[in-house]
Order: sequence, then structure tokens, then C-alpha cells
Amino acid sequence: MKKAVFIVVSLFPILLFAQDEVIHLSGQDDLPTLTVFRPAKDKSNGTAVIVCAGGAYAFRSDDGEGISPCKMFRDSGITAFLLDYRLPKGNDTIPLHDAHSAIKYIRAHYMVFNIDTNKVGILGFSAGGHLASTAGTHYRDARERPDFMVLVYAVVSMADSLTHERTRSELMGNAITPEKIKLYSNELQVTDSTPSTFLVHAMDDPGVPVANSLYFEAALLQHHVLVQLWLYLNGGHAFDIHNATAKVQWTDDCIWWIKKMKWKKDNEK
Repeated sequence: MKKAVFIVVSLFPILLFAQDEVIHLSGQDDLPTLTVFRPAKDKSNGTAVIVCAGGAYAFRSDDGEGISPCKMFRDSGITAFLLDYRLPKGNDTIPLHDAHSAIKYIRAHYMVFNIDTNKVGILGFSAGGHLASTAGTHYRDARERPDFMVLVYAVVSMADSLTHERTRSELMGNAITPEKIKLYSNELQVTDSTPSTFLVHAMDDPGVPVANSLYFEAALLQHHVLVQLWLYLNGGHAFDIHNATAKVQWTDDCIWWIKKMKWKKDNEK
């Protein structure tokens, strides 16, 4: 297992955390927090996934879009971290700060969690998908960059024709400017260094148009970034990890994609 060396970026205590223990990233009894879902030692494959539930940046839908996927990853041998990020209430920098803090914290404590610092990904549903895609397109250095992204019926764009309006208004408040719309339209922020991405969306999503995922896929392809797109004909929005309208679920393919490192280019393996 590769183990890159990172400088500890905080004064957070280094402890042997019990499974499902809550870590306060601020060092205080407040948000943001990480809840750890550890696989059994003989099942762990050294990969970590940070899970960001949706909720239009107004709340966090942790039951279906947080705890359930974390347990699913844990049971498959992937260490999962539920990120309870702070809600922005118009301060657009807050959720991104929390996501990047989580990535840096996990990498800085890789020995505690028995993970590979080169296998730290982020997953988000709906508005949580916007946060995940923002983390993957707005990082400042390698410590903040997720190694892969999983975006499930994600709000990717802030453009009028694509966005989910409540998500945008909760993120930006009264300061919805053309500059911020462009900045947080993550399909416009893709570069050759954007992490590989697994996209999931239903064609009939009434709240977050499937074009969010289609535009993001196109941007990734244009920059030669590895991407897989899983489309459902039906399913609507907020189907969590199980789409009741379909016989085949996205989750098995996603876990295989993560564990087999299909997000890594051949020259990186």
C-alpha cells in the first residue's frame, strides 16, 4: 500500500477512533463532524470515501443519503466518513471549507484509519453532490484534492437553466451574481487535473435536471478525465442508494469502480 507523507495540518488529537465515533473537525463540540464507519480489518482495502448528504444546502438528509451509503461502503471493505458539513446560509465558502478540511484530516491521520492517502474520494447526493464536485474542482493543493468523485443526482451547475434554485439561494443568499454563478457552475471549472468521476442520474429527475450530469460528463471528456455515467430512464430525485423503479442498481458498479481503481489512469496504477 502506498503511503504518501503529509504534514499534520491541525491540532486535532490523534486517537484510535472507535467505529462510528464522531470526530469534531473544528476541535470543538460543534460542526463540522466526521462519523467513521470502519470495515473489519480483514476486509479493509485501504480506500476512504467521504459522504455528503443532500438537502438543498438547507438541511442534511443523513438517513437515506448519509448513513445508508456509509454502511454500504463499510460492508464492502471501504472506510466511509459521513461529513456533517455546516449549512452555508448564504456564506458560500463554508461547505467547501468543511469538505477540504475533511479530506486533509483523513490524509493526515491515514495510519489511524488504515487507509491509503492516494485513495481518498468524495461522494455527494443532490446539493451534497454540488459540494463534492466543488471540492474536486476548487482545491488549492494536493492535500485538498479528492482522488475520485461520485456524484448522485447532483446539482453541478448554478446556471439558471440547470440549477436547483433553492440550492443556489441557500448557498449564495442575496449575493447571486454572474461571477458567483460562473464560479460555482462546476462544469465550467473542470481541468485536466479534475478527479475521475462516477455519475448517477435519472432522466426524469424533476428537481435537478439530468443535464447537470450530462454537461459535467462532457466537460470531463473534453479534458481527458476518466468518467462513468450511469443513467436511469426513471427514478425521479432522491432515490438514495436504491432506485425502486429499476432491477439493476448503480451501487454494485460504483463499488467495483472504486475498489478496482477504474478511476486511475493506466500511468498512475
